[in-house]
Amino acid sequence: MPGLGMGRRRPNNIVLVGLALALILFYALRNDTPEAPKLIPSPFRTVTRTETKTVTNTVHVTTVLKPEWDNFQESELEEHRYRPDGLLEVNHDGPHPIFKLMKDAEKEWEKKVQGASKTLVEAVREYRRRYKRDPPKGFDLWWEYAMEHNVQLPDEYDQIFHDLEPFWGIEPSDFLEIQAELETKFDSYTIGKAIRDAPVGIITYAFTEGRYDHLIAGCKQIIALLKDIEHLLPEFRMTVSPHDGPNRLSDWGVKHATLEAAAAKTHIEREALPKVTTTGWISACPPNSLARRIPINLDKPPPPSSKKTFIYDHKKTMDPCINPDLFYHHGQFLSHNNGPGPQTEMIPEFSYCSTTLHHNIRIPVPYGWVSDVNPRVEDPEFNDKSDERLLWRGSNTGIFHATHTRWQNAHRDFLVRYANEYEGTVDVLMPNVKENERVGAPRKLKKSSINSALFDIAFTKEPINCSERVCPKLLELYPWRPFMGQAQAGEYRYVLDVDGNGWSGRFKRLITSNALIFKSTIYPEWFTDRVQSWVHFVPVQVDLSDLYDALMFFRGDGNGEGSHEDLGRKIAMAGREWSLKYWRKEDLNAYFFRLILEYARLMSKDRAAMSYTPNI
Repeated sequence: MPGLGMGRRRPNNIVLVGLALALILFYALRNDTPEAPKLIPSPFRTVTRTETKTVTNTVHVTTVLKPEWDNFQESELEEHRYRPDGLLEVNHDGPHPIFKLMKDAEKEWEKKVQGASKTLVEAVREYRRRYKRDPPKGFDLWWEYAMEHNVQLPDEYDQIFHDLEPFWGIEPSDFLEIQAELETKFDSYTIGKAIRDAPVGIITYAFTEGRYDHLIAGCKQIIALLKDIEHLLPEFRMTVSPHDGPNRLSDWGVKHATLEAAAAKTHIEREALPKVTTTGWISACPPNSLARRIPINLDKPPPPSSKKTFIYDHKKTMDPCINPDLFYHHGQFLSHNNGPGPQTEMIPEFSYCSTTLHHNIRIPVPYGWVSDVNPRVEDPEFNDKSDERLLWRGSNTGIFHATHTRWQNAHRDFLVRYANEYEGTVDVLMPNVKENERVGAPRKLKKSSINSALFDIAFTKEPINCSERVCPKLLELYPWRPFMGQAQAGEYRYVLDVDGNGWSGRFKRLITSNALIFKSTIYPEWFTDRVQSWVHFVPVQVDLSDLYDALMFFRGDGNGEGSHEDLGRKIAMAGREWSLKYWRKEDLNAYFFRLILEYARLMSKDRAAMSYTPNI
């Protein structure tokens, strides 16, 4: 009976309909309706994601989710690794390292400038804190000179301390004996003052016959520089090597013994110095150093590292004991293969430059000094310079080129070959990232596509410093271009500075320009503690493994894409300002003045009497 059956089910249908309406009303009034799940986009690139939810077999609801950049924090990026060899090892999940390197360097420089002593009392206290002794006699006169001539950073003379400290451990009478012997050795000249009221002049010299005019040239520049302060200087004698590079290779055991004696405020006699047991470059390195642990085989250079690195501590990267790769890449070392024998004692010879392996005492060389790049019209503003390639011109110095020398990998030869290769690829960190984006893995770029757009690097004129057999090979192997005048060079926005036979004498002129200077060197100089890499210039490793990455960060890729020219201009302008403010002739004299005061005290048999001991 259908009628009866329908009659019995109707109440159930009504109940079901009522329940359905109640449930619909219940959920409609609730505020906790399930939301679509939020997807957290990668903070490193713009991504549009599409999420699809199936409601029935035929209906789809699409939700477009956008990256939440506003909520991204720099802390979400990972940290780079700061290695003890002075290199930052890149973490590809971190930001481009140059952002961090510049920020940290600016903070360090600002701290140094703000913390400088402002009174003689503060300077004496800071001297005692750093060096654990009183300043030298005449320190008050030095302070007056520094203040009168607006010399900046009056505390930053640590290089003098490091150069002279080993000699504090030598018995004074032995020190004077060594100095007297040194004055008679060939290829040296001695300048000084026999009495206080005398001018600074040449006391003696010992040159190979016929080389006087050539070797005395640097001496004349120094004497001319010191004219302004000679009336303030005490009696002194300093023997100087006239050559470009250093010549006094240290023995670690000998130097360590003198440093220990100096720290204990005692002396060690010449006869008691440790015997030299090692030869070559590694003799200057500590027994547990990397250079001692890894055999140096110049016939089998180590392969390039697969890790991307940048310099964060320039001075550390100049030390072959912790960066033994330098032995394979610089003419200073390759010229002598595994290295000469070290000195059996500490010889107080001054030189125009020195490495961390030598104990030559470096001086503020006036060679190459300029007050400014003149005429100024030949040095356009950074943004007005028309050529965005990296410029370098120079002679093939740094090593003698002969069949028996390893000139192929010397620093200048390697540079010119490296920049003019058109076969193969190079891994480069892409510059088109922001400070809050991950730098990512490097990309392989064809050298044939980018080198001519990035570099204008060549030797000038014709080969020099080479044997008759090798000179023609150099002419075929490398590009040789005419000498470039200042006006033409002034059109380049980026300029590279590298060592020659010794330190670079052109750095002063280059950093005084409006260009951004990239600098590669193994020589800590008198101003190393008084300048800041990544604030005033861009430091580059000797093997040039970071050159592409650093250059492309500032100027962009071959087409200029992804550039950070504003940051490049910032460093270029800071470098020029630093040169005009911190590298004047007065600054050279302030360094020389303080160095001579310190050395005059060392030459005294009564060093305590040659100290400045105010009751402060």
